[in-house]
Amino acid sequence: MDAQAFWVVIGAYNQHTIAAQAVLLVFLAFSVILSYQRKNPWMAKFALGIANLFIGIVFFAWYGTEPIQKYFALPLYLLCGGLFLYEGWRNKEDILERPNLVQSLLLLLYVCYPLISAMLGNYFPQMVTYIMPCPVVSLSIAVYAGCQKKNKLLLALLTVWGLTGIKSVIFSAYEDLILLACGLYGVMLLVHEVRRKI
Repeated sequence: MDAQAFWVVIGAYNQHTIAAQAVLLVFLAFSVILSYQRKNPWMAKFALGIANLFIGIVFFAWYGTEPIQKYFALPLYLLCGGLFLYEGWRNKEDILERPNLVQSLLLLLYVCYPLISAMLGNYFPQMVTYIMPCPVVSLSIAVYAGCQKKNKLLLALLTVWGLTGIKSVIFSAYEDLILLACGLYGVMLLVHEVRRKI
């Protein structure tokens, strides 16, 4: 997939889904805040599940044009979305801890995604917004890191996509260095989870 095709897909997606993105962003923010306040611990996972499914179905299945989007990214996001919903249902009372220093920094970087995209010279609709594949995975890793119970398969899938942030140089999408940072943090979380179970 070349850089031009990458930005064309982003432009088409943003142009036609900006209202839906706004609604989903408000829902995500509301759900994560409630979970951090321990009022509805399951809501963050539920909202992240919906967001990942939305990306899989809308961004990749509907607007995607390349084989890698259809045969790698689409199944990955559908699986992540399904696992988040399953985890939210299975571990309804799982506590979402307040973010530590690293998680707070990653959440701040997520908030800065569109601003950094604009500073890099990108303009709507061909710019990175909050409800896009890389920001959604970045948010997913940063929030899921605070859960006491973690599904290793889900964490591994999120980390795999996080590490694709290395492509930021290839596609001139330098804002996705945020994704790479989240992916590297995901590796640390995964190693910790594996060691904890031994």
